[in-house]
Amino acid sequence: MPVRVFLIAMTLVAVVSDYMMHPFYPIFFAARFGVTDPRITGIYFSAVCATVMVAFPIWAMVSRRIPELRILVITQVLAGMLAASCAFITSYPIFWLVSLVVIVFKGSYLLVYPYILRITPAEKHVGIISILSVIIHLGGVLGAIFGGMVIDWLQPQYIYLGMAAGDFFQAGLSLYLLMAGRQETPAPATTPHSWYDLIPGGMVLKLSVITLLFYYADFLIRPFFVRYWESVASSDSRILSGTIYAIPAAVAVLALYMNKTRRPYNTPWHGILPALLLALCGLMLQAYPTVITIIAGRCLYGWAFFQCAVRFDALLFHISDPASYAIEYSKIHFFQNLGVLAASFSAGVLAEYLPLNIPFVVAFAGYLGVVLLYYMLARTRIQTIPQY
Repeated sequence: MPVRVFLIAMTLVAVVSDYMMHPFYPIFFAARFGVTDPRITGIYFSAVCATVMVAFPIWAMVSRRIPELRILVITQVLAGMLAASCAFITSYPIFWLVSLVVIVFKGSYLLVYPYILRITPAEKHVGIISILSVIIHLGGVLGAIFGGMVIDWLQPQYIYLGMAAGDFFQAGLSLYLLMAGRQETPAPATTPHSWYDLIPGGMVLKLSVITLLFYYADFLIRPFFVRYWESVASSDSRILSGTIYAIPAAVAVLALYMNKTRRPYNTPWHGILPALLLALCGLMLQAYPTVITIIAGRCLYGWAFFQCAVRFDALLFHISDPASYAIEYSKIHFFQNLGVLAASFSAGVLAEYLPLNIPFVVAFAGYLGVVLLYYMLARTRIQTIPQY
């Protein structure tokens, strides 16, 4: 069995364990620490996001000296031990400290993504990235389901034991691959490396700015979508609301199947511009407050976002040296999370002072900016950059 199959399985487990607590932090904070202020939950989410933004580039630099699987054996064991301890911590300040250290060690699993791409032939990158994108969607859904089961059957804090189990699984699988001699030989570095390599430049910087705006617009419409849908549909069914919310994830699975059955594009940047224009249509439909237009818009937008996200990542690896995949991915990942962080604050402000369909209007403007930036800064120069 190819090494990348094991690594894809590892990614699924990592995402599931990561997302187990995400929907339930307010319940956990209230039950464990008596904290009910939603602003505190928002601040904690921002701290988690900022921690990943800082930690991942550091792990990317470390991976230039130490193989990824060796890093994961150590970091995931430490993350698992600390995550398990979070289930028994009763001091809120100590929980903050320990849980953010958990995120520092957990963040090393992001090295698996560029590692898989490095050991995969370039012509298969779009397909592998598509699979990983669907796995992230699926992992988020499964994580929420498993987390809900733990809350129904046990107590919210025991979710951290499930998260720890996922960390130990990753460490064990990494150790197995090492002991079985399945560690892939690192690609030779073509240039000397230093901490200055973490500063983006050239086409990577342009793609980073484009995807910052891209993820900002996407995450802007997520936090209050359920409230918007329920106000339009005059429904309080959480099952129906969750189903409508999950339409883009379901469409991503369909898009993965369609991508595998049709003739692939010759280059990763083909299809980005049409997909961006389709996303604009999807956002426009969702901004119009009727049941039919919202559902149709979710379907169009889900398809378009999946195609854009996959191809932006494929384009990054297309213009990067395989020896620097982790470094280059950490740069664009930093900017993407910056966009998510900005969207988290913006969505709350928009929802508080303006109608609930306004985030779709602002996201529409954001996607227009992505279209213009992509056309002006990237599209005309990509073909002059050699593929590694």
